[in-house]
Amino acid sequence: MPTLVIVESPTKARTIRNYLPRGYRVEASMGHVRDLPQSTSDVPDSITDKRVRELGVNIEAGFEPIYLIPKDKSKVVKTLKDALKEADELVLATDEDREGESISWHLLQLLKPKVPVKRMVFHEITEDAIKRAIDNCRDIDVRLVRAQETRRILDRLVGYTLSPLLWKKIAYGLSAGRVQSVAVRLLVNRERQRRAFRKGTYWDLKALLAVDAAPKQEFEAKLVTLAGRKIATGADFDESTGQIAAGRNVVLLSEEEARALHARLDGKVWTVSDLEERPVTRKPSPPFTTSTLQQEANRKLGLSARDTMRTAQSLYEQGYITYMRTDSVHLSQQAIAAARSCVEAMYGTDYLSPQPRQYTTKSKGAQEAHEAIRPAGSTFRTPRESGLRERELKLYDLIWKRTVASQMAEARQTQVTAQIQVEDAGFRASGKRIDFPGFFRAYVEGSDDPNAAIENQEIILPPMRAGDHPKCNQLEAIGHETQPPARFTEASLVKMLESEGIGRPSTYASIIGTITDERKGYAQLVGNTLVPTFTAFAVVDLLEKHFPDIVDLRFTSKMEQTLDDIATGEVDWLPYLKQFYLGDQGLETQVKERDSNIDPKEARTIHLDDLETKIRISRTGAYIESENGNINLPKDMPPADLNPEQVEVLLKGPKVLGYHPESGEPIYVKLGPYGHYIQLGDKTDENPKPKNVSIPPKVKPEDVTLDMAVGLLSLPRTLGVHPETERKIQAAIGRFGPYIVHDLGKDEEGKAQKDYRSLKAGDDVTTITLDRALQLFAEPKAVRGKRGTATPLRELGAHPDDGEPVNIYNGPYGAYLKHGKVNASLPEGQTVEDITMDVAVQALAAKAGTKKTTKSKKTTTTKTTAKKTAAKSSTKTAAKRSTTKAAAAKKSTGTSKRVKAND
Repeated sequence: MPTLVIVESPTKARTIRNYLPRGYRVEASMGHVRDLPQSTSDVPDSITDKRVRELGVNIEAGFEPIYLIPKDKSKVVKTLKDALKEADELVLATDEDREGESISWHLLQLLKPKVPVKRMVFHEITEDAIKRAIDNCRDIDVRLVRAQETRRILDRLVGYTLSPLLWKKIAYGLSAGRVQSVAVRLLVNRERQRRAFRKGTYWDLKALLAVDAAPKQEFEAKLVTLAGRKIATGADFDESTGQIAAGRNVVLLSEEEARALHARLDGKVWTVSDLEERPVTRKPSPPFTTSTLQQEANRKLGLSARDTMRTAQSLYEQGYITYMRTDSVHLSQQAIAAARSCVEAMYGTDYLSPQPRQYTTKSKGAQEAHEAIRPAGSTFRTPRESGLRERELKLYDLIWKRTVASQMAEARQTQVTAQIQVEDAGFRASGKRIDFPGFFRAYVEGSDDPNAAIENQEIILPPMRAGDHPKCNQLEAIGHETQPPARFTEASLVKMLESEGIGRPSTYASIIGTITDERKGYAQLVGNTLVPTFTAFAVVDLLEKHFPDIVDLRFTSKMEQTLDDIATGEVDWLPYLKQFYLGDQGLETQVKERDSNIDPKEARTIHLDDLETKIRISRTGAYIESENGNINLPKDMPPADLNPEQVEVLLKGPKVLGYHPESGEPIYVKLGPYGHYIQLGDKTDENPKPKNVSIPPKVKPEDVTLDMAVGLLSLPRTLGVHPETERKIQAAIGRFGPYIVHDLGKDEEGKAQKDYRSLKAGDDVTTITLDRALQLFAEPKAVRGKRGTATPLRELGAHPDDGEPVNIYNGPYGAYLKHGKVNASLPEGQTVEDITMDVAVQALAAKAGTKKTTKSKKTTTTKTTAKKTAAKSSTKTAAKRSTTKAAAAKKSTGTSKRVKAND
């Protein structure tokens, strides 16, 4: 009988199968086979306690979690049970971190094997690693399981206790989370700092000089002192006042003073007063951890944390890199030898570090896998030899270079500083010479091209010495303005969370995904920066006032440390949960005490220091409360940018552009929750819904002319008919910009069918012709199906059966898979980042089978009904409407109530 090996995914199973001897059967669990219930309707009827059904945790029974087999895992569980019946040994080979240990434990509890059980762990999928793992199996580490379970229960208690309070006090659908809420507070605090920021202005001088020995080699020198006192720079300003900070003995030059100094120095003698050369060395950065990989992939490749982890997961499961969830920078001796071999082969022995270099993990509470992220194996495939493509190639290239560079020699540089005097003004010229590039040859942090980075890092000054008199070829006065604190990017937020000990590497991608989820409305990704919303301000205000510990950095960091201590057996999990949730200052106690003290109207109100008006939150967004009615704020307006002048403009009411040349009605430029738009006429009892149209993206409200407005109000424009269908084509503009639409008539069920295309840069919705529209329709659509131009969260690739795309989209109830006309929810335990094509194909096939069965029943019913009512078309229509309403009502009644709290 064979040995049954269980892993998480089909890709991992396929890779491992290649390295196992005969007699081993490998199956995939598709992630977790058991989990807490997602909604009250999932909880068995035998559990009647309302609180237990809501939380999915029995507090009174020692915080016992209610574990269920998700419906979409029933088939997987049956397959595993059947496979176990034919096996004489069970090997649990899930990932080596807490989550993997938990999956193995749940499999053990669910399968109840009567054969010997082993736990096999490895951090890379190579032949040698798998053989070593088979020979060194162990038991399941119950302490790791308990730590993961405690973390899961803790997250559930925070999310499912605080989120309903947010629904009641602010707006339905909001969520609170143990780590998520701290991350949101970081964004809000940075935005508060930007609001409090006051701009400062300062001036200085910049000169272009040349020496006689190299007259064509100009170099730059900047004014640094005047009469022995330092010239003010941006670092000398107080951000809250825009003035020089107290205690700074600096000279603040105004524009007038800078220009006067410029005139005074014109034609004067410049003298090199001092020249200093200082040797410096730079050591390579450690190999990647999960968080540093996310940061660098965001900076270098522009990848989000989600995309980085999804791609790294694929590389790991295919055997290209070691396990990608780790906060260790350690390299095994095998890896060090492989990296040094690469250095010697590609760059020569001069570029090897004299001794093998090992790094020490400094991250708080490091607890994941025991080695850094690196290329897998005892020899490293070069990126060119890997056979990878596109994103996988780019990320593997990044990991390969970082690992190899860690074993390369230090870069040796010389910093050159020249002090140059002209009358009482002191200038400084700085240069940098790379004497030996060392690891720069392979990797420069933050740069895509190491060779280009080396060139950019060198600033060569011409040969000079003290007493030389360089010639001033150009002197100019330059004005500067201080800048507000920069908003967080994904990379800088991950760095901040890690440095504060908040969350763990494996959680950062999901945290950022949650706070940028449009349904939560906490932050928007603008370019590469995370901009918090007014809703985020309201939620953080409430939590700070009534539950300060939940959003306190030190408190949350201490929680993480306690969870780590539970994993090592230093802390008992049950007393900790009791104290956190049921203690005198426990979360449940606090919520019960403070619920009645939280005024919903006040909770929905945002008080900004420099604004007299009140900003309130509604289900549709933020608005300014006014005596003349509420003024909606655009959803993309950053809170830091809302100032008294903007509020005054908004309160004055819409701008009247002019009057329509045909109807004589006034034309307004108004501001709504989705941005500025144009409205024709006034809202009256006779005209309750005046015609309006969005202003095209990239068009500023102040640039809208009367002619442009009249043209936009003429939309939708009928361009003509399609030569193939003889149905009309129109041009219009909507919330997401201008588009054209082709009316395709109705399908067999009587539903209207339309084909949409967004206009491209250079196309004008008010002037586009039929010929141009036909060109756009002739181009292939980016996304097929009813969602039209929706952007997928992830493109899995072509379906193995028909080659059609399999994509993941964001829907009203979370992420889902789409293949042609088949939509399927992500299987329980699967995430957008981790799900593989194999898992997706199985989920889609299961859904397609359900649809076929349902369709078959519907078809039979429809045919029977059609025979009976063929002669009564009006009755048929009425019956159809009635049936539709009844079906909708039935669907509404039977749909389980979803719990939208974030755990």
